[in-house]
Amino acid sequence: MEIKSLSADLSVSCQIVPSDMLAIKDAGFKSIICNRPDGEGADQPTCAEITAAAEKLDIHVGYLPIIAGKVTNEDAAAFDKLLSDQPGPILAYCRTGTRSATLWSLCQSEQRSLADILAATKAAGYDMGGVVRRIVNGGKTPTDTGDATYEVVIVGAGAGGIAAAASLKARKPDLEIAIIDPSDVHYYQPGWTMVGGGIFEPQQTARTMGSLIPRDVHWIKSAVAAFEPENNAVVLDGCRVVKYGRLIVCPGLKLDWNKVEGLVDTLGHNGVTSNYRYDLAPYTWELVNGMNEGRAIFTQPPMPIKCAGAPQKAMYLSGDAWHRRNVLKDIDIQFNNAGGVLFGVKDYVPALMEYVQKYDASLNFFHNLVAVDGAAKKAWFDVAKPDTPVERVEMGFDMMHVCPPQTAPDFIRVSPLADAAGWIDVDQATLRHKTYDNVWSLGDVMNAPNAKTAAAARIQAPIIAENIVADMQGHAPVAQYNGYGSCPLTVERGKIVLAEFGYGGTMLPSFPKFLIDGTKPSRAAWFLKEKILPPIYWKGMLKGREWMAKPEKITVN
Repeated sequence: MEIKSLSADLSVSCQIVPSDMLAIKDAGFKSIICNRPDGEGADQPTCAEITAAAEKLDIHVGYLPIIAGKVTNEDAAAFDKLLSDQPGPILAYCRTGTRSATLWSLCQSEQRSLADILAATKAAGYDMGGVVRRIVNGGKTPTDTGDATYEVVIVGAGAGGIAAAASLKARKPDLEIAIIDPSDVHYYQPGWTMVGGGIFEPQQTARTMGSLIPRDVHWIKSAVAAFEPENNAVVLDGCRVVKYGRLIVCPGLKLDWNKVEGLVDTLGHNGVTSNYRYDLAPYTWELVNGMNEGRAIFTQPPMPIKCAGAPQKAMYLSGDAWHRRNVLKDIDIQFNNAGGVLFGVKDYVPALMEYVQKYDASLNFFHNLVAVDGAAKKAWFDVAKPDTPVERVEMGFDMMHVCPPQTAPDFIRVSPLADAAGWIDVDQATLRHKTYDNVWSLGDVMNAPNAKTAAAARIQAPIIAENIVADMQGHAPVAQYNGYGSCPLTVERGKIVLAEFGYGGTMLPSFPKFLIDGTKPSRAAWFLKEKILPPIYWKGMLKGREWMAKPEKITVN
């Protein structure tokens, strides 16, 4: 936490956590305003968690969630009212503090000179030049000119974004590339299943973002507000404008915790957990390790989600831990899946069913989690079986592992780059945008019908790099994506069913069958997951070393 003063009554900060509350109290703050919507980041505590900690110290909390880069004049008026209504001094926060600083700048525009606003925000470390241009321009951010211009701009510094930057630099070292991402920390999210299973420590899955951005790639530490592809422009939080020659969009998914009523109020306690959040994966293992009897529910929402096997991976590793402690006979495992099948590629289902039977788990298909009361240890599911009226059922639990509903980020869904469903609209072979020829997309946010996994991004990044370089040389795309994705299903500690497949469920194994038969559990696949894949990720994929990721060339008949 780094508190920055804008005025005598208001300071702003990046994301705070409940353990910061005593320091906030000691600094003299009487109120807090949260400007960050729940579910934006994998390491983000909910506003309910912040409020619970604040109320213990008699600190008031106001909630005015602002989608990154979507600050309206009405939002500024609401912020001004909160400043008037809540006791001061006040600390406002979002992911980086930029949204809070933007709200203050807009609501102060009739009370202070623009020079005073710029001076105060600059002293606090925020560039509000774009906001001032917006005020002067009658509320609209002009995009005919930009604050900076790059040959390639990449939105998102997750697995796909950094890998794409590294692959481009490996091909064209002098290329001017900028990556836009507000996060300080980069996470190896495939490792969180292993944290929840007591195999990895959380810190093994996190590194500072600055240590991973490729050398000579510009890092713009900001959130994206909007795209204006007709002007080759990206509008940032704070109304700054970045222009591009070519654009790669890969910001990942939004975890929509609020879509399940009562969930945000109980995450991290009352036996409710999720391996989809960095700070909650250790709680999963704590619950599993401490459970000797009762009911454990594992949920899976409607598709699409990232790593569709992750919900059942949590179930298998938990069942294995209970089996090893000889308490499995006293634990009722329920797998509640909004879909109608255990796994989308049928070739892997027989091996998985053996473990479902081993752990005596009940498979409840078409069961979608819609509400939870953590204190009462009750959950409600809408059961939507084909040709049958939807029925809401109640289930009690002692432990519940939740996979949250997932959507494209808000700034993507409302952009001109999105299809009708809200995903970036690309050609599924070349990963080039269907409308804008200088735009590409990879990872979880685009609409190709592949599994949303880190393994998919590992294959996609070199393909996009090849095609962008070809485009710069005046050629048509030269590489194509076959839909490859991989899901190492951790069926027990020490064994994995290694599912590898492409478009249409076509099996695409990376290894000969005598080495790893993906349709059967194997220790070799576990060794790959535990020991080999993490260094391939950190030292290969993110460094432009395309191990096991050679782009497939487009063949011309």
